[in-house]
Amino acid sequence: MLKEQLKAYMEAHREAMIEDISTLVRIKSDKGEAAPGAPFGEGPAAALKKAMEICGDKGFVVKNWDGYVMTADMNGKESGLDILAHLDVVPVSEGWTKTEPFEPKLIGNKLYGRGTADDKGPAVAALYAMMAVKELGVPLKSNCRLILGTDEECGSSDIRHYYAQVPEAPCTFSPDAEFPCINIEKGSIAPHYLASYAKSDVLPRIIRVDGGTKINVVPNKAEAVVEGFEESVLRGIAEDTTAETGVTFELKEEAGKTYITAHGTDAHASMPEKGNNAITGLLTLLAALPAAESEMMDKLRAFQKLYPHGDGQGLACGIAMEDKESGAMTSTLDIFHLNETGFEGEVDCRCPICATDENVTEVLRAAAEKAGVKLDERCKLNPPHCVPADSPFVQTLLSVYEEYTGQKGEALAIGGGTYTHHLKNGVAFGCEFPGSEDCHMHGNDEFVNVDELVLSAEMFAQVIIDICGE
Repeated sequence: MLKEQLKAYMEAHREAMIEDISTLVRIKSDKGEAAPGAPFGEGPAAALKKAMEICGDKGFVVKNWDGYVMTADMNGKESGLDILAHLDVVPVSEGWTKTEPFEPKLIGNKLYGRGTADDKGPAVAALYAMMAVKELGVPLKSNCRLILGTDEECGSSDIRHYYAQVPEAPCTFSPDAEFPCINIEKGSIAPHYLASYAKSDVLPRIIRVDGGTKINVVPNKAEAVVEGFEESVLRGIAEDTTAETGVTFELKEEAGKTYITAHGTDAHASMPEKGNNAITGLLTLLAALPAAESEMMDKLRAFQKLYPHGDGQGLACGIAMEDKESGAMTSTLDIFHLNETGFEGEVDCRCPICATDENVTEVLRAAAEKAGVKLDERCKLNPPHCVPADSPFVQTLLSVYEEYTGQKGEALAIGGGTYTHHLKNGVAFGCEFPGSEDCHMHGNDEFVNVDELVLSAEMFAQVIIDICGE
């Protein structure tokens, strides 16, 4: 009976849910410059303020925690369940076709816009789950708290700030990954490489290279400026590189220099195989150029060999590994900048349970030294996270999933990291379903399947009842 009531409630509130998601999506909430009351910039602060208004208007007790996160409570009882979601988004790039990134648009059952899937849509689904439990009058013995943060995409300092003041709830889930349930999150390491060299004006030469916007996004665009190369040579190497990598190139002559723009396909860094990295494609081209001998070219070519195009597992730099529980290493060069006296590159690595500082960090350091570049001394492995699959909490989540979908529930591992990574009994639950169409999270034309989001909200409500109900 309750299951039918929850389904009816969510269907009756479908349009309101879409409107609340759209209201938040219209706010450009990627990280900006810190300001008083806005530790992550004006955009995230505006999203936090609007979310507080939405939650408060629906009758929940809300609180702003120093501009880092907001909370919405169902009651004043001791906490039984925390639900963690985030309002910040990754920056947008060129190439959106369905709508502008911050102009949400519903096409069929898909709501397009930056943040619809990651993570504003799931955040609103959790809010409506709390509304359903409250308005249906289900008695609760403990509190369910919705926690909405503003720095998940840039290191989760918001959640660290919050949990430095508040103890963890006995159970926590984040609707920021996949169903049935994510009980293992890979470890991570973010190698930051630096190289310096003497300036050389000898032609032909490379003057500048820039690519990437965020370390956890496979870049779809990168640019270079070169000087002194014959146009026919550049175009020939560009065509060969496209044939090898699939990355395409635009060449433009201006004031004696050639501007090269590489076009690939963006993707979440935890799934580099879904993208086509414009930076590594461009470095493939640049390493093949008949440039004048220089220290720059020696170091650039050596570095390019550590991160060749298409190597998404760290084979070339010596860290490829995998285990049964958490899968294979992923490794992707997502930010690169070069000028006449130095370059730097930033890499996103998602590491399986078998990874250690000895078999990852030290191997990367040795490879960097051999290539003549420096690995930042602060580079260190962030350990993986695991909640036992047979724990009562995970089994409750899997039971709800099976009841509402009719599909077998199982605990899974992912390469992405969520807010729950450092919480003792924290897992990810939703909102992507097995076999569903890729929602382009972190990519162009991001969308959320509204039918699936409504079903997610029904399941979240059932979880609240099972964990917090009398």
